[in-house]
Amino acid sequence: MSENNAIKRVSVIGLGYIGLPTAAVLASRKIEVIGIDVNQAVVDTINNGDVHIIEPDLDIVVRAAVNQGFLKASTKPEPADAFLIAVPTPFKDGHLPDLRHVESATRAIAKVLKPGNLIILESTSPVGTTEQLCKWLAEDRTDLNFPGTNGPIDVHVAHCPERVLPGHVLNELINNDRVIGGLTAACSERAMQLYETFVEADMLVTNARTAEMCKLVENSFRDVNIAFANELSIVCDKADISVWELIKLANHHPRVNILQPGAGVGGHCIAVDPWFIVSQAGDDARLIRTAREVNDYKPNFVADKICATAKQANTNKITCLGLAFKPDIDDLRESPALEVVRILVQRGVELTIVEPNIEELPYDLRSLDCRFASVQDLTEIRNAVFAILVAHKQFIGLQRQVGCELLDFCGATFTAT
Repeated sequence: MSENNAIKRVSVIGLGYIGLPTAAVLASRKIEVIGIDVNQAVVDTINNGDVHIIEPDLDIVVRAAVNQGFLKASTKPEPADAFLIAVPTPFKDGHLPDLRHVESATRAIAKVLKPGNLIILESTSPVGTTEQLCKWLAEDRTDLNFPGTNGPIDVHVAHCPERVLPGHVLNELINNDRVIGGLTAACSERAMQLYETFVEADMLVTNARTAEMCKLVENSFRDVNIAFANELSIVCDKADISVWELIKLANHHPRVNILQPGAGVGGHCIAVDPWFIVSQAGDDARLIRTAREVNDYKPNFVADKICATAKQANTNKITCLGLAFKPDIDDLRESPALEVVRILVQRGVELTIVEPNIEELPYDLRSLDCRFASVQDLTEIRNAVFAILVAHKQFIGLQRQVGCELLDFCGATFTAT
């Protein structure tokens, strides 16, 4: 890479569960990083050398990067050599993709673009979003040429989806293979120059549309397999069979690897991405749609089971253990456990919630009639039904600590036996 093309300053748009770790890893490579977020509290936290999310070792890396002057945060975009967009892409009514955050981020950085810049969209997106991003840029910066417009390209654009596991993000940012989809071959090459600064795994080059679809397919594959496990748990419940024992036995077959069921499927990726395919493919994505429907139904089954057990135990007291979408993290996005709690609140039960990885309930639950308790409080609760919704380490083996009815929807008690 020539000195003129060297990427010396990177702007990361969106300082959430992907953006902040990525910014921190880049800064740890002695690259100047300016992180952009619309939340002033997030910006202030990072500039103080602190973090607003739970991720192993992230606080250490961020603090070092800030103290050494390689990382700072702001609410306003600044000029840079490369821009990495990592903002949310939720869905709206009808499970249709909502790209307003991507558009807002794109139009915000358009104001500070200059020839030679690189833009990478990391946000998980429907097929064609990277091309749409170029159209937004072309509308706002008629003085620059983008991929898809006439003339030599002034700004390179690519899609490179993140593929990391919460709780292991820093390691996987460095050691996971990356799919790089440029809108042109030159765009891909330019994007590789950025990722070469910190990725130690393979970089797999393709076009932008294939890169967009690749991330959606990866998560849809997992969603379909989890749906099988979740549906199996419902079948086993009605047949009075331990689904955990059944799966353990079935997985001894050399070509069978059934996943573990839970309260549903959560997280911003697996619970959302399959709908992006369905929204564009319609009836051609029947299996993907059905898997989503199975997993979306599971919180209702869990709530029904809890209420039925409470009725049999002649109690209205229910204690739900776990709100995060997976064990040992604080991320509540699209959490099925959170959906179970909301259903139970609507049914008027006397509800206690325990989530050791957060300090307070989500805003929409604070005003409702439910109690937020600690793990230490559990031994004092009597005449209640306990429901383990997330297999946090604090809940493993919990059946030996409580003297009440205990329902396990995630295998926490089976794991401990």
